[in-house]
Amino acid sequence: VNKHKPWIETSYHGIITENNDTVILDPPLVALDKDAPVPFAGEICAFKIHGQEMPFEAVVLNKTSGEGRLRAKSPIDCELQKEYTFIIQAYDCGSGPGGTNWKKSHKAVVHIQVKDVNEFSPAFKESVYKATVTEGKIYDSILQVEAIDEDCSPQYSQICNYEIVTTDVPFAIDRNGNIRNTEKLSYDKQHQYEIMVTAFDCGQKHATQDALVRVNVKPVCKPGWQDWNKRIEYKPGSGSIPLFPSIHLETCDGPVSSIHTTIELQTNYIGKGCDRETYSEKSLQKLCGASSGAIDLLPSPSTTTNWTAGLLMDSNDIIFKFDGKQGAKIPDGIVPKNLTDQFTITLWMKHGPSPGLRAEKETILCNSDKTEMNRHHYALYVHNCRLVFLLRKDFDQADTFRPAEFHWKLDQICDKEWHYYVVNVEFPVVTLYMDGATYEPYLVTNDWPIHPSHIAMQLTVGACWQGGEVTKPRFAQYFHGSLASLTIRPGKIESQKVISCLQACKEGLDINSLESLGQGIKYHFNPSQSVLVMEGDDIENINQALRKVSYINSRQFPTAGVRRLKVSSKVQCFGEDVCISIPDIDAYVMVFQANEPKITISGMDHFARPAAQFESERGVILLPDIRIVSTVTKMEHPVDLRERDRANKQVIVEEMLHNLDFCDILVIGAELDPELECLELDRGELQGKHLDATNSTAGYSIYGVDSMFNYEQVLRQLRYRNWGTAATSDRKFRVKCSELNGRYTSNEFNLEVNILHSSNSNFMDHVNHMIVQPQFLQSVQHPEGSVSAVHNSVVPSVATIVIIICVSILVFVITLGVYRIRTAHQHGSADHEGSKENEMDWDDSALTITVNPMEKYEKPHQTEEESEEEDIEDEEEDTTSAESDESEEEEEEEEEEEVVVQKGVKQNAPRQEQL
Repeated sequence: VNKHKPWIETSYHGIITENNDTVILDPPLVALDKDAPVPFAGEICAFKIHGQEMPFEAVVLNKTSGEGRLRAKSPIDCELQKEYTFIIQAYDCGSGPGGTNWKKSHKAVVHIQVKDVNEFSPAFKESVYKATVTEGKIYDSILQVEAIDEDCSPQYSQICNYEIVTTDVPFAIDRNGNIRNTEKLSYDKQHQYEIMVTAFDCGQKHATQDALVRVNVKPVCKPGWQDWNKRIEYKPGSGSIPLFPSIHLETCDGPVSSIHTTIELQTNYIGKGCDRETYSEKSLQKLCGASSGAIDLLPSPSTTTNWTAGLLMDSNDIIFKFDGKQGAKIPDGIVPKNLTDQFTITLWMKHGPSPGLRAEKETILCNSDKTEMNRHHYALYVHNCRLVFLLRKDFDQADTFRPAEFHWKLDQICDKEWHYYVVNVEFPVVTLYMDGATYEPYLVTNDWPIHPSHIAMQLTVGACWQGGEVTKPRFAQYFHGSLASLTIRPGKIESQKVISCLQACKEGLDINSLESLGQGIKYHFNPSQSVLVMEGDDIENINQALRKVSYINSRQFPTAGVRRLKVSSKVQCFGEDVCISIPDIDAYVMVFQANEPKITISGMDHFARPAAQFESERGVILLPDIRIVSTVTKMEHPVDLRERDRANKQVIVEEMLHNLDFCDILVIGAELDPELECLELDRGELQGKHLDATNSTAGYSIYGVDSMFNYEQVLRQLRYRNWGTAATSDRKFRVKCSELNGRYTSNEFNLEVNILHSSNSNFMDHVNHMIVQPQFLQSVQHPEGSVSAVHNSVVPSVATIVIIICVSILVFVITLGVYRIRTAHQHGSADHEGSKENEMDWDDSALTITVNPMEKYEKPHQTEEESEEEDIEDEEEDTTSAESDESEEEEEEEEEEEVVVQKGVKQNAPRQEQL
């Protein structure tokens, strides 16, 4: 009889490892029945689990002992469910084999935990992390990276450690994934860092894919100008180019109320303070409309101006450097003794502080006694950084005190920079112009006039001549510094307009489109436009205004090199005691070298004219077809990239227009004899042009800044006269032109002029006709050797012919006994020999032309018709007898002569008929 129910524990706790089916229970699964050992009633037949779709089953291992096992029906995944709770009951086998009347135990609670396996690796939530830091700071945490693990247990699902994989980076990471910098970062050193980071779970399994962390370094917000280039390139002829087209001001959100900006173009090391035209002072004065008559006291050394030959000189800009040991004596006659009550002294000067506490006078210009005494009549000198002008008038009027010394105290006199000084004298008033600005003397002292004497005066530059009070006259009061363009103009003073023009810079700052500057912007240029001051309240308006500031150089051939730029700014803030400071901008403009022009002079280089034309009142025009052309050579940039490797790049020659500043027509050989010959030019040809001219026995010089066309027009009117032609057979001249005071010079164009005397003028008309036509000459030109050979072989044969003709005529005349014919024939022979000599004198041209002398046999002295007929008959007979004696070699030479002069056959036809 089945009297009792099975008995089991009231609760069980089990553990199962995932991916395994065995459950380990505590306590073990055992059912007891008090009906034992009765068969069936005391045996356990089953364990039943109550719960919805539990993945477990319980099986009986031993019915008698009641031992059972709990196992999983399918693989258990901890990640899906970590634990299970269900009810289990035990059943006995009943009262018989059929299992009838079975009894079940009470319900027991089973709690099963799933044991995790470390099957998943950590994975970062993001593949790329980004952060931005400011340079110069140490951060506790720049950013935090985070990784997760899909394992279910804390041991394997938790991230226990992070690690930076990238080496040699100034960063570290903690266990929580916080990244920090280990040192201060610099934006200038590195803008961005890229580091790789990995993670480990507590089972020490690391992430399969590392995370990328980008850290951008942001510069510390520094107030200042941004987006500007340090180097600005300028090509000649570019006009006006903006200096800072994209510039803007960063204020770091400072409370700015107004901005004051100064842009300075520093050119004090270029030429004489900036890029100016490097023409001679006389040419510049002519260009600026100054009155004529200026005398250059520091010209370039030459045969006529040799007093500057011993001075230290920078030839590019005609700058003379005085080291306190040199002076120059101006020859007598260069400057008139009487400067009158009105005159002007102009000069460029660069001068520094004088050495020593009690500095001596440093003479720029001095006119003193040459011997015996040491009186200074007028002088310009520097003393203790003061400019002093001394003017002692002669004792020709009332014996009274008169203004004699005029003192100016200016900082610029000793600042070691170039400045332009003009001393305008309207006695007793003396005015100084320095860089175009007017300065009155701060001190004027009076002195007695100088008593007249017979002592000659000596004008000097760079020192003063001490003629008396010393054992031997010598220089004294030497100048230390640099001088240029020192001129004196007696009788006239210069206007403010001319002075401003003479010292004007050709480069400077400019503003593109002033009308679009915007409201509220104030600006101011200094006179030379090297400094620009701008002021405004709105930052954006200042930015726009500064973007319009440009550099301009109006010279066609500017001085190449660097021009420094400095931009300084001051900022005012709203009610702030401490305001932001704006660092200065230091930039520079690189001016490139201009393409060098090649100046070429061409035209007719050889001609002959009858002496009568040279002796006429108008003379002969020397250069009727002169042509001045300037070309520049450029390299062509290939469009096809493949052509760039080719060595033979195509060269392009372009004609360009520019000014000239002088053309010299020099006499080659002996100088002109002023009593017999001269070069002349109508002064009216210079009117309306910036040109002037000087004449001497050495040649003619035309100077002034003007176009090549105007120079051509003037040169084509230059005439040569010679009223003593008997002593001259030819003259040679050389023409040479210059731009920028010799910086660019032309070729030397040589011209040869032959003077034809009356006996051979008719024949030379024919020769000139051939010389003027170069196209014909090219067609009949012989090689140089063959021409000289023909000439050398023809000359002796012609002399032989003349002798034979003379002998034949003499025999014929004696035979006939006609006194009248013999007398006429002697005149003809003498005339013919003189003609022959003139031909030989002329024959020094590049073209050798040989002519049969029988073709030009004439008798100019016969006047009666009957005598002319008889002479013609005699000449025909003479020709017949002469030709019979000629050899075959002479006939061949005549054939060659006919080829050379084939152009003149038609002209000589009447003479052949006469012969």
